[in-house]
Amino acid sequence: MKQIDINVPVQVYDLDELPSQDRQLLEQARQATYTSYSPYSKFKVGAAILLDNGETLSGSNQENAAYSAGTCAERATCFYAHARYPEAKFDKIAITARNEDGDFVTEPVSPCGVCRQALLEFETLAGHDVPVILGGRDKAYIVPSVRSLLPLAFITYVGE
Repeated sequence: MKQIDINVPVQVYDLDELPSQDRQLLEQARQATYTSYSPYSKFKVGAAILLDNGETLSGSNQENAAYSAGTCAERATCFYAHARYPEAKFDKIAITARNEDGDFVTEPVSPCGVCRQALLEFETLAGHDVPVILGGRDKAYIVPSVRSLLPLAFITYVGE
């Protein structure tokens, strides 16, 4: 038997020490939480994606009484970004959330498994690691890639 250890480096920042571009992207994700339609969970998630063409797009979670008909902020944003700019590659992603009281969550939140898989597809298309900024109320985590959030991922290799 052989054992492998999977370690994910996570950089932890106070919000005011985030690099300027990362802080701006996280702020766009924060603003996107205000367009969330989440009457059932009352958990408002926003995402923002920076593309290699300089465009930044954001989106929020959209719920439905038929729960499976809703979509998470991360998938809403990545599908919109690719539909709007199909040739552009993802450079960076920011995600944050507000709770039922309307406050930003204390601890940074991470995408669900379905969103991780969807985002990984676009990281694969980009051909490089896409850093992920996870924002909380006063701090942010930066992980080096989508794959680092889903290290034993199922992935079809585009173009093979």
